[in-house]
Amino acid sequence: MEKVIVIVGPTGVGKTKLSVELAKKLNGEIISGDSVQVYKRMDIGSAKVTEEEKEGIEHYLIDIKDIDEEYSVYEFQQEVREKIKLIQSKGKTPILAGGTGLYLKAALYDYEFNKEDNIDFNKYEKLSNKEVYEMLKELDPKEASKLHENNRVRVVRALNIIKNNNMSKTELLEKQDHKLLYDVVFIGLTSDRKNVYERINKRVDKMIENGLLEEVGELYKECKDKNYSSMKAIGYKELFAYFNGEISLEESIELIKKKSRNYAKRQYTWFNNQFDVNWFETDFNNFSNTVNLVIDFIKSLNKD
Repeated sequence: MEKVIVIVGPTGVGKTKLSVELAKKLNGEIISGDSVQVYKRMDIGSAKVTEEEKEGIEHYLIDIKDIDEEYSVYEFQQEVREKIKLIQSKGKTPILAGGTGLYLKAALYDYEFNKEDNIDFNKYEKLSNKEVYEMLKELDPKEASKLHENNRVRVVRALNIIKNNNMSKTELLEKQDHKLLYDVVFIGLTSDRKNVYERINKRVDKMIENGLLEEVGELYKECKDKNYSSMKAIGYKELFAYFNGEISLEESIELIKKKSRNYAKRQYTWFNNQFDVNWFETDFNNFSNTVNLVIDFIKSLNKD
């Protein structure tokens, strides 16, 4: 099998930069593994790769959804597999950069998802968000623990899976063989935990400087009365609370930093437990050192 390179790690350690450098040196194209970067107009808060940062390298699964559209694990799985096939048909190397652990695993392993057709939202229209969420907690507590009770769309979708399959989403996942479909090389970028947290804090400050408040403000005008899944992303949800007058701007920014740090911690745990990751310390002073180490490692695998 031809290799698929997957780059993981917490936010702010250089995954985007590494993916572009590897694509240039290994004749690759990049698939974004980020479930927020799929949305148009969510640029600053998702740290979306810019045209300048792309350096002419083809990127996929960026800006493919409007903010009022849902984006499921199933869709991500199907689209990533299609893009891997497309890139390999060109004789190039697929590079999957960043992303949520479950999404990556769904795409790369032999997970099967239902298309979740015929979702009957009206069935639950007389029930509150809390009541619907309590139903899911009873039927699939593990899946419920991953969702907020106000994320009604995803809660109902999880209930729909149970209805269509006579088993929960958790049970469906657990019965899979957990086998990789590709010859995957997992590359992880890391740094000292304290350094990662400091970089996250500075990254959020930079986002504010670059216009995150204005970006979310425009989206807020359009979405404040809606319950779009896109607006649940870190950086957007917290600023919505500010625009709603629930918290101060300072509190909102601190909350974004805190949630981003917590997310980075969970990412480490997930990647270490779920994937066979080859970790590399990011050399922030001379990033080319990191690039060369990773290139040498990948080339050494090709010799085996």
